[in-house]
Amino acid sequence: MTARRGLTVDVVAPRHAAPGVRGLAAWLRRAAPARARGHVTVALITDQRMRQLNATYRKTDKATDVLSFPALGPALAPGPDLGDLAIALGVAKRQAHEYGHDLATEVRILALHGLLHLLGYDHEADQGQMRRLEERLRQRARLPVGLIARTPRGRTLP
Repeated sequence: MTARRGLTVDVVAPRHAAPGVRGLAAWLRRAAPARARGHVTVALITDQRMRQLNATYRKTDKATDVLSFPALGPALAPGPDLGDLAIALGVAKRQAHEYGHDLATEVRILALHGLLHLLGYDHEADQGQMRRLEERLRQRARLPVGLIARTPRGRTLP
């Protein structure tokens, strides 16, 4: 667990995912908006597990790239519990290949997007605030095009 500016981040990942996630917790802390406070857990999971989560929580039978699960109860970690992020490694690998960057970059794009959801942003209902913030943070972190920007308008993100 790492802490800075009141944000703590835990990353749970299988051993084989190490090249794609090394330093993710520290990176997400630095890339987060200044107002980010609390604790977030990022779980890197299989596509099969993501498909199960989608079936259970979204009634969708497919693996998506990232899901955000805002905290519902009192925090067990220092500071408020923001919630959890689940990132499907197989989907992330395919998207990294499609967009011409490495897995670590794609995981960072997805983690930043998911964190913004945990902070209360909703690109489907907020008149573009999340899109603008994601763009600023992405540029500051030197990431390629963000998740919202690369999704054609009119099509919702999974």
